[in-house]
Amino acid sequence: MKSALRTEDLHKQFWRVEALRGLDLVVPEGSVYALVGPNGAGKTTALKILMNILRATKGRAEVLEIESTQLNQKQLVSIGYVSENQELPEWMRVDAFFAFLRPFYPSWDVSLENELVQQFDLPLKRKLRNLSRGMRMKAALASALAYHPKLIVLDEPFTGLDPLVRDELIQGLLDRAEESTILISSHDLAEIESFASHIGYLEEGRLRFSEELTTLLDRFREVELTFDSPPPLPNNVPDTWMQLSASAAVVRFIESRFDREKTVAHARSLLGEAKNVTFSPMSLRSIFLAMAKAGRDGR
Repeated sequence: MKSALRTEDLHKQFWRVEALRGLDLVVPEGSVYALVGPNGAGKTTALKILMNILRATKGRAEVLEIESTQLNQKQLVSIGYVSENQELPEWMRVDAFFAFLRPFYPSWDVSLENELVQQFDLPLKRKLRNLSRGMRMKAALASALAYHPKLIVLDEPFTGLDPLVRDELIQGLLDRAEESTILISSHDLAEIESFASHIGYLEEGRLRFSEELTTLLDRFREVELTFDSPPPLPNNVPDTWMQLSASAAVVRFIESRFDREKTVAHARSLLGEAKNVTFSPMSLRSIFLAMAKAGRDGR
């Protein structure tokens, strides 16, 4: 499958801090790709290197089949970029802001601009500095969508926003999803789960996994086994088991490579015959917390 963004062995070091450690990331064209991970994982650094805001210490990054260091006006008119702390010309009114941007983008669609203004309920006569944070994010996103970009890159766009504003922003994105590839970093996992097609988990500058969201949700299960009497917990367990624990005669763990027959066989060989076994699907947030805890514990 053709990729819209790609990094190979990407490293970034700030003095003694390694923000990225050999990041190999592929974002398929046409996907809605969510990059998630704990604070300090390197998400913003990766996005800024892709957007040619930062230079990598080592490795390469490619955007729309162009080296990110070679991005110029020709490519930038096909990219919409919105960040959590994006600076806007706050002295401008919203209508003047859009009028200022139009000449820079040959594909700027005034009809779409008007549609986005109505959809986001933007106050055109108000200065940007007088808008709420949610309204400023709406203005920034509208300005990034109005020219039909091939690629939309969003860095923590939902932080600090109320649920209604988040829903409006997400709907604005989904309305453009058929014509764009979307890369979004976010901690808002419940929202991400509602619309992302692919997910990548970044931890300490390394990509722990990258796959379709449906595949990820299919392979994680909470497993609970009930025994007649408490079994001893083994010292050596499969690498795919996480958070193994026991309470009385009940043993619980998270299986990260779920296969019913294999999981039952492993459990039987290590714990003995269970009286009852249940498998429960996990939310993206639960998976994220399990991965974060495993990383903290060194597993």
